[in-house]
Amino acid sequence: MVPDPHIPVLLGPLLRAVAPVGGTWVDGTFGAGGYARGLLEQGATQVIGIDRDPSVFRMAAVWAGEYGDRLRLVQGTFSDLDTLAGGPVDGVVLDLGVSSMQLDQPERGFSFLRDGPLDMRMGGDGPTAADLLNTAPEQVIADVLYLYGEERASRRIAKAIVAARPLSRTGQLSDIVAGCLPRAKPGQSHPSTRAFQAIRIWVNDEFGQLVAGLAAAERALRPGGKLAVVSFHSLEDRIVKRFMQARSNSAGGGSRYAPETQRTEAAFTLPFRRAIGPDEQELAVNPRSRSALLRVGIRTESPAGRVDPEALGLPRLDERGA
Repeated sequence: MVPDPHIPVLLGPLLRAVAPVGGTWVDGTFGAGGYARGLLEQGATQVIGIDRDPSVFRMAAVWAGEYGDRLRLVQGTFSDLDTLAGGPVDGVVLDLGVSSMQLDQPERGFSFLRDGPLDMRMGGDGPTAADLLNTAPEQVIADVLYLYGEERASRRIAKAIVAARPLSRTGQLSDIVAGCLPRAKPGQSHPSTRAFQAIRIWVNDEFGQLVAGLAAAERALRPGGKLAVVSFHSLEDRIVKRFMQARSNSAGGGSRYAPETQRTEAAFTLPFRRAIGPDEQELAVNPRSRSALLRVGIRTESPAGRVDPEALGLPRLDERGA
């Protein structure tokens, strides 16, 4: 087997959490294929690998053939995974955020450590980060930085971005952000971390895609099917946590303050009370896993229901800048 230089985060804990593995699985964020290969090695009959980035399939060509028809690769977004899978599946895996492969390619514009074009698009379509930053109102940029990156200096940074327009390079953006913030102390994150994260989420509509993807997984999974989601920061994990809590508990009951609502059956059961994080062994070989959290749900026989984005804590962005 061709070695994989990009270590999939929490692969061991994930495979243990969803064991036994069998049937058809969807890897909705295929990337370097680490999760797909792990599932196939553990007994999945077939894995459908979905990714919005066409370059990942060209890289997978050197090893994908060894699995034959057991691995099917599809370009698309995991928000459409129920349609792309073409039928009920036994499991869905989602690894959220940007991949190490994308960070390692300066021409993609994801990294503040390597200068490149200010792009950040995962799929290569739609407006780039430069397009949005050069045209959006200052207030919208400030809201993006605050709501999607939890950046406290959002207004100061947004004002500096607008004053420096037009922007075209990641180095430009990183210098602007760094100029608005105190110099990082040893052990602290790079000053541009939160801003780059927020802008990337904005460019790719990652939170909207996540809510739609969770709903699509609920529709796609057969009874007993397993959903496993790995997230890397608190905003992603909050959405996943609230989704699983909401879909695993019966709604309704009422009180003297509010009328009883129509009761709906739980769509998932939760086999673990808390999110699963990395152990010391994984941290030693894969420092990127430090902030990773894994949550798992098991599909019930209840019909799929409607998902309310606001109830999941999806940040609301006023694109008008009002």
